[in-house]
Amino acid sequence: MESSGKPSAAQIVVLATSSTLTAIFYSIYRSRAKTVSRLKEAKKVSIDKDLKATLSETPGRCVSYAVIEGVVRSVKETLNSQFVDNCKGVIERLTLKEEKMVWNRTTHIWNSTEKVIHQRTNTVPFAIGSHDEDITTTVRVVRPLDGAELDLETTYENFHPTAQSLSSVIGHFISGERPKGVHETEEMLRVGDSLTGVGELVLDNNLIKLQPPKQGFCYFLTRQDYESLLRKHVNGVRVWRILAVVFGLATCSTLLFMLWKWYVHCRESRKKRSILEEFKEQQRKRMRELKIDENSVPPTNCTVCLSRERSCVFLECGHVCSCGPCFEALPEPKKCPICRATIDRVVPLYNS
Repeated sequence: MESSGKPSAAQIVVLATSSTLTAIFYSIYRSRAKTVSRLKEAKKVSIDKDLKATLSETPGRCVSYAVIEGVVRSVKETLNSQFVDNCKGVIERLTLKEEKMVWNRTTHIWNSTEKVIHQRTNTVPFAIGSHDEDITTTVRVVRPLDGAELDLETTYENFHPTAQSLSSVIGHFISGERPKGVHETEEMLRVGDSLTGVGELVLDNNLIKLQPPKQGFCYFLTRQDYESLLRKHVNGVRVWRILAVVFGLATCSTLLFMLWKWYVHCRESRKKRSILEEFKEQQRKRMRELKIDENSVPPTNCTVCLSRERSCVFLECGHVCSCGPCFEALPEPKKCPICRATIDRVVPLYNS
């Protein structure tokens, strides 16, 4: 049978999916690569007694992208942990999560899920100070909740299980949801924690501030040091690059396969047209040898002997072009006189 050069639905789906994923992964990779490049180019600024004078001499009294490493210092007041004594911080996040089991009607198993039912974040003004306590210079942190990589320390967590009764258990099985309990956590950025900030460093009315960059660069606040932060993002860029390359190769392979199928189809079509033209030329030559007028031969006559009616269907090509005796006279392996395809079997044709 002649194969179609048109791509199948599965091939189109694979090509579209892999192309879309390649574009998404490459876009993420470019974005992360730019972030890493900016992190590498960020200026490392030390918190010392000369910082204010240095900034005042800087054009615009601003460093557009700076790295500050130090410790958390309170400005006026601090937040006290609601569960741990003598635990003071500048950011506190309280979270309540409901945990439950949900019956999956497809796999017929219970799956564990959780949902945040309440979250509250409290902040007070704070600054980043030097590790040397004798240096009083500090950098005020502006809009700390906008900072990426802000990982708070878990100071308290507790799980409150849901009370179970016979009637509630029956109701859970009927509804397909079985509550497990409520998970309560408290996270804090504590006074004295090491903190790394990457953002715009500006001297504003004798106050040194670290704030989100105006150029759209990423604003970081993290308890990691600068080298660990950079290494983490470099590794992340490597992962996205590998994904983009893998799916890009899958896209190219699928496209090349589809083009190859189209090329094979075109080549086979040209070959069959050439064979058909050659066959017609041979037929006209035989008619001239037999001195038979081409218009006098009925279209249902055998294309080999030109005298008897066609009575054989050749499979798998499907051509009806020969009578029984001429088919028997074909040399082995028997091939269709028109397309030269191998004849697997013959079906008699009865004209009524």
